[in-house]
Amino acid sequence: MKRLLLPVALAGLTACASRLPPAPRFGPMSSAVHDSLIPTVDLDALTHQSSAADARVLNDLAATTPDVSLVPAFDASRVRWDIDVYTYASHPRVRYYLDYFQGPARRSMATFLSRGARFETMIRARFQQEGLPGDLGYLALIESGYASDAVSRAYAVGMWQFMRGTGKGYGLRVDSWVDERRDPVKATDAAARHLRDLRRRFGSLYLAAAAYNAGAGKVSRSLGKLEWDAPATAPVPEPADDALEGGVEPGLDGEEEIDETEAVPDPSAMTSDAAFFRLASTDLLAAETQDYVPKLIAAALIAKAPVSYGFTTPAPVPFAYDSIVVTDATGLDVVARLADASLAEIRDLNPQYLRLATPPRSTMVIRVPSGTGATVARQHAALGPKARVRYLTHVTSRRERLSAIAARYHLPVREIQAANPKLKTTRPGKGTRLVIPAVAIPSALAMKATGTLGGRGIGLAGTTHRVRRGETLSGIAVRYRVTVRSIRRVNALRSDHAIRAGMRLRIPA
Repeated sequence: MKRLLLPVALAGLTACASRLPPAPRFGPMSSAVHDSLIPTVDLDALTHQSSAADARVLNDLAATTPDVSLVPAFDASRVRWDIDVYTYASHPRVRYYLDYFQGPARRSMATFLSRGARFETMIRARFQQEGLPGDLGYLALIESGYASDAVSRAYAVGMWQFMRGTGKGYGLRVDSWVDERRDPVKATDAAARHLRDLRRRFGSLYLAAAAYNAGAGKVSRSLGKLEWDAPATAPVPEPADDALEGGVEPGLDGEEEIDETEAVPDPSAMTSDAAFFRLASTDLLAAETQDYVPKLIAAALIAKAPVSYGFTTPAPVPFAYDSIVVTDATGLDVVARLADASLAEIRDLNPQYLRLATPPRSTMVIRVPSGTGATVARQHAALGPKARVRYLTHVTSRRERLSAIAARYHLPVREIQAANPKLKTTRPGKGTRLVIPAVAIPSALAMKATGTLGGRGIGLAGTTHRVRRGETLSGIAVRYRVTVRSIRRVNALRSDHAIRAGMRLRIPA
């Protein structure tokens, strides 16, 4: 699970969960933020089932770890090495997370199970195609709660929390128009191939899961530092009487001598599931990665038998849809009208389109509700290019620079220039009407996660502010001429009072 936004202290959590062993009292290093669009489109109406509550639970899950004085660390000598989750159901650290999911995180766990029921069939089928067990798909539950719009502090995105480089390495498109890490189908395909490659590299599902969390390089380096015990030398059997009678005495020429060279560990041990638990009992992995597999096992146990743990079995709702292919810019609002569906429903099927429109001069697939594909395709073909997308417009004010306009809409200057070919200056006159190539404004967080915010050619540079003693959020907002709400949102702050001296805040444009 990646380091995620929205820090939340755990003191309140342990207070409401007295039956759990106390977790360390430190600020969590990760949490989920479900990112969407700045209101031009209603954020709350479009982001279904994504909330700060989800974020806090995922944050707490990433940060919490049992007190080793009360919950024993992994004992490699007592673990049976197979991938059957039921083998570990009674392990203390697995029990800890079972209690956690049934206690402090109970409400959100129920939401995650319900959300996951929609994708589980798809995930299992794709994983099985790569020779992976379907239960490994529960990584999406502990990574993001199956939320396609989750964004981490490290800007890992989507249900499978791909970093930009890793996602692009597995063929996902990531730019200012499209972020396919948010696409549940394409991201699941990439996750299956990534986990397949990690399993081949490390020879173990558990090591593959750890590498998915911490990075393959980190796990490789940790394995290299792990001290492996050399296998004990087998005792030398006494020679049989008939061997002595045959004239061959121990130690003489003709005997197969005992190899007295230093014994080395079995290389296969470093690629076994046992290796993960050996690592988990050391300080070579971060605490979050040490407990990654116990969290996965606990999540799988509950998800596979929810009633046994006091949860209602979620009704299976398959992720079903039709698709149409478009070759130029098309607004999702237009598609929603053609499909006689809500914009929220179309966006839910197509979370990868950051501006609620497909990019111009690109062949793209748009998912539509089942049974509507043929009708939508026919009606879409009958529309003219101008009717297929309805971009935003901007009326310039006095002395307004194009770079400032681009910053406001979180778009590269060159894209606004391309959408307004008659514009020959970077300082248009007052009252000039500009076409903004977007149906909705993607948030600064979404654009930052794509690597386009603050990059070359974009009219917005990232700004941070270090909080001083006595400062308030409202005062900081006034200083930078932004709203308190916008600062809270990009920093995932729960309240106006959730800042402290020394904290670094991102300042939105």
